[in-house]
Amino acid sequence: MKKIAVFTSGGDAPGMNACIRAVVRTAVFHKLEVMGIRHGYDGMINDEFIPMNAKSVSGIIHRGGTILKTARSQEFMTEAGRKKAKQNLEKHGIEGLVAIGGDGTFRGALELSKICSIPIAGCPGTIDNDLVGTDFTIGYDTAINTVVDAVDKIRDTAESHDRLFFVEVMGRDAGLIALRSGIGSGAEAILISEAKTDMDKLIKHLQEARKDKSSKIVIVSEQGGTSSVFKISDEVKKALPYYDIRVSVLGHVQRGGNPSCMDRVNSSRIGFSAVEALMTGKKNVMIGIINNKIAYTPFENAVKHINELHPDLVRMMSVLAI
Repeated sequence: MKKIAVFTSGGDAPGMNACIRAVVRTAVFHKLEVMGIRHGYDGMINDEFIPMNAKSVSGIIHRGGTILKTARSQEFMTEAGRKKAKQNLEKHGIEGLVAIGGDGTFRGALELSKICSIPIAGCPGTIDNDLVGTDFTIGYDTAINTVVDAVDKIRDTAESHDRLFFVEVMGRDAGLIALRSGIGSGAEAILISEAKTDMDKLIKHLQEARKDKSSKIVIVSEQGGTSSVFKISDEVKKALPYYDIRVSVLGHVQRGGNPSCMDRVNSSRIGFSAVEALMTGKKNVMIGIINNKIAYTPFENAVKHINELHPDLVRMMSVLAI
């Protein structure tokens, strides 16, 4: 192998730049040429290939987002689009590909592998932490710390006014951001995407909550759209009119910011291992970290969503909220 390429795709996540840096510098160390592909699969189709070297990734390990830009490509979902991508990879002499992204990125890589023999290594870059094959995805640790920091600030104003706050966090299909940030911020209740919200149970829980609590925080994962958090808060207001209720939607602030130390280290380990995996003949696998060891998961298994949350965390959540 003499030449590889790296790209980021889908939603951005803190730590992607650290991963790009690790990929490029590991390739340079092993005397490989390396190219970056801007704007994900769209850039692969539109021939946005740029040469990279150790200097081109200087000063990015601490930056959020991705210097290679990212996009969700409609054209790549077509057979014609994937053929264009294949032709451009071959035109540039790419012999190995590193894809940094989430579920959609790896589904795309699977489809590409059906028409292209170039081996692909995936790095799990998504704040949702919803991929099988790694304990923590790139960006997840930063995202939950961002949420906890925001909720700590919201609690200050909630306590000043004796208010009940519903705080919506990202996680349309996965409630892991809500679950861990809710436990970490001491939320009174956590409503997650994996379970249908039991309004009667929620209202009863808030009704029976300790009266001496000067603030109450309910963490809500997106659950199909921002409207749901307002609908939930409206129903609670009708049942418990004595509560002074506010809603805060954190939105894309959860994607941004400097990556945490954990995300920088994990991203570096994963990017480093992705290049060495390609060099040793591995193909179409996601590089993850399980029990602090590098693990390799075939794309067809990595893209499967985690349907069950850790039962101990769920049980602990209800116990500590009293």
